[in-house]
Amino acid sequence: MLLLKTTLCLTIAAALVNFWLGMRCGQVRSAEKISVGDGGNELLMRRMRAQANFVEQAPITLLLFGLVEAAGRGTWWLAPLGAAFILGRICHGFGMDGNFKAGRPIGMATGMLAQLVLMIVGLMAVLGY
Repeated sequence: MLLLKTTLCLTIAAALVNFWLGMRCGQVRSAEKISVGDGGNELLMRRMRAQANFVEQAPITLLLFGLVEAAGRGTWWLAPLGAAFILGRICHGFGMDGNFKAGRPIGMATGMLAQLVLMIVGLMAVLGY
């Protein structure tokens, strides 16, 4: 059985980030007594978008991590790239609140960088380089 340890660890970390992002939405919902939607609450709207953006970006990125690792191309750099992706997504979550303005672009940049590197390495594997 093929065990993709780096991808498994990253997926566990991503699940924790998703849980944390959901809890942050729940905190505002509970405090403001908002059951459905965003209730016009800007903080809840921002936190919901942070979680939605994570759910949009994380699956394809984790799939790329797994396929690159399965192709035997994930050497010493794969785990640090994954850590940067996860830390970037945490920064993005804080940045979406508006208090840590640099967090959002940090999260976007680390996500794009991770995807770009993984796409290039994956394409090189497909082409036999």
